[in-house]
Amino acid sequence: MFFCMRSQVSSLYFVLSKAINKGHKRSVKAKKNILASLVIKGGSIAISLVLVPLTINYVNATSYGIWLTLSSIVGWFSFFDIGFGHGLRNKFAESIARGEYDLAKKYISTTYVVLSLIIGVVLLVFAGITPFLNWSNILNSPVEMAGELRILALIVFTFFCLQFVLKLITTVLTANQEPAKASFFNFLGSLFSLIVIYILTLTTEGNLIYLGTALSFTPVLVLIFSSVWFYNHEYKRYAPSLKQVDFSLARDLMTLGGKFFIIQIGALVLFSTNNIIITQLFGPTEVTPFNIAFKLFNIVTMGFGIVATPLWSAFTDAYVREEYTWIKNTLAKMRKIWLLSILAAVAILFASPFLYDIWVGDKVQVPFSLSVAMCVYVVVSIWQTIHVFFLNGIGKIKLQLYMVSIAAVLNIPMAIYLGGVFGLVGITLTSTIIFGVQGLVFFIQTRKILNKSAKNIWNQ
Repeated sequence: MFFCMRSQVSSLYFVLSKAINKGHKRSVKAKKNILASLVIKGGSIAISLVLVPLTINYVNATSYGIWLTLSSIVGWFSFFDIGFGHGLRNKFAESIARGEYDLAKKYISTTYVVLSLIIGVVLLVFAGITPFLNWSNILNSPVEMAGELRILALIVFTFFCLQFVLKLITTVLTANQEPAKASFFNFLGSLFSLIVIYILTLTTEGNLIYLGTALSFTPVLVLIFSSVWFYNHEYKRYAPSLKQVDFSLARDLMTLGGKFFIIQIGALVLFSTNNIIITQLFGPTEVTPFNIAFKLFNIVTMGFGIVATPLWSAFTDAYVREEYTWIKNTLAKMRKIWLLSILAAVAILFASPFLYDIWVGDKVQVPFSLSVAMCVYVVVSIWQTIHVFFLNGIGKIKLQLYMVSIAAVLNIPMAIYLGGVFGLVGITLTSTIIFGVQGLVFFIQTRKILNKSAKNIWNQ
């Protein structure tokens, strides 16, 4: 029996290996990264699922909601890279496709210096104004927590600024079509966070400052060691150097990056204001069930993201080489995976009451109507992602810039109105409507570009 099982395992490995190594070199690299990312992301998802109830038990549902809202606010500042991160991703991929390795190193070196200067100024400004901000009002929390929240905000933002620059190593890896390695950093950060939070539950009483420090410090530590390792080994030829800084390249990065920046600002409104709106409309306690539902259905989004992430830079490489057949075939496969995502989302929907029960117990109640809304949102969001990743990869993002800008203006009033009418479901419905319209427009633009019928804004 042992030899039979061994034979079956060997046969399965042979079939899987053959399937992975079949096709274009670019496709093989993408498939290997997708497979590795599935394992790594699976571990990250498992950790995040364990971390939620552990964190709620360490503090409480209200404090956890406050933490989520503060995290969203701090996350807004990630857009102060003014699009340099995405600009580097495309420019680095283009340079590698053309064999211009010295230019790739200059792009990396310049981006590190520019972002360090930008975030250094932002940190100084934030540290200067924090003492004058009323964090109790901002987070709709008890007045007696003002001092604690002020300290927490400064700690979290300081570590965020360090992460802001250090995470460029993940941009470089992803641009070189190796997102699995970048995902591994997130896995390690989550794992260490889980360990530290568990230790805190055993040694301390619930404390937001301890919680914020633990969750902010661990990703920074991982990025420091990862950057040192990669820039001294396989990515040594691209290691940032002050001698390679060329500020004239900043304009190249900004030309594309500036558009990405405006899109990021719009995305900031679309993705990061929900917690604020919920806090103001219903109180911080309601942020928790909303995010519990979001995290559960986000498993499907993350799964699709594992497939899509390596394809951004793969599309860049293929478009530079004018390999349009590969692009069309890849998009067709992504749409088939989208259909599988729908089945996965529906399966999670019907199992959600049971999953919530074993996940968070009776500490948090999530209405089934909210789960239905999240299910529909995920399906629509993934459809948009398919075409956004292609358009981002080839740099045709002017139409996206306009669409996201309009959506950003409409999002808050729509969310407030629909939230007032339908509650948490209305908040989710707002995002679903916006992404549905965008998904349709970007699908049309993608077809026009590949059919070479795109003109004017459709081809910019």
